[in-house]
Amino acid sequence: MCGRFAQAQTRETYLTCLGDGVDRDIAYDPQLIGRYNVAPGTNVLLLSERAGQLHLDPVFWGYAPGWWKKQPLINARVETAAASRMFKPLWQHGRAICFADGWFEWKKESDKKQPYFIHRADGQPIFMAAIGSTPFERGDNAQGFLIVTAAADAGLVDIHDRRPLVLSPEAACAWMRQDTGGKEAQDIAHCGAVPAGEFTWRPVNRAVGNIHNQGPEIIAPVT
Repeated sequence: MCGRFAQAQTRETYLTCLGDGVDRDIAYDPQLIGRYNVAPGTNVLLLSERAGQLHLDPVFWGYAPGWWKKQPLINARVETAAASRMFKPLWQHGRAICFADGWFEWKKESDKKQPYFIHRADGQPIFMAAIGSTPFERGDNAQGFLIVTAAADAGLVDIHDRRPLVLSPEAACAWMRQDTGGKEAQDIAHCGAVPAGEFTWRPVNRAVGNIHNQGPEIIAPVT
């Protein structure tokens, strides 16, 4: 976790939920993003703060510094990221937000794995904490980003033992601020996380297993 999520609404839908006082350098775009099955290894719209304004950039989901000889990583654990050799610089200076409608997890049932779509019970977008290389612009030296994960709690552990670190809108804005220090970011991650009781989930079609399937039927409930 987190290995798939949906980012399907308009940019304005997500940005509006951050509040009216957010200064942003992002052009208005009424078009639906329309990605119901976002997978690692693709460019994903990512929010970050630069020069006191929020920017929205397509950034590669996956991170591998030059000395890393394995497959790019897609997640970083909140419990260790701030102090690890690989992630500490990103935690200090590369914090961002990946907005979404919800994420997918698979649970083994009988002899098959059943996918579930997990989302806020109130229908509001989610703001997943992310860290990555800066600036968040795809170029020759870009190394991508990772979604920060935390231990699942309450009912969510029934689906998976990890979940994305989902922040409240206020905490998401504080997380992205360039003047937020590493220790303060740890406090935000601890105190600003949306509790498990705010989420619900439903079984969805196994077609989500194929990343080429991208329609709204991917997140529709099945019996």
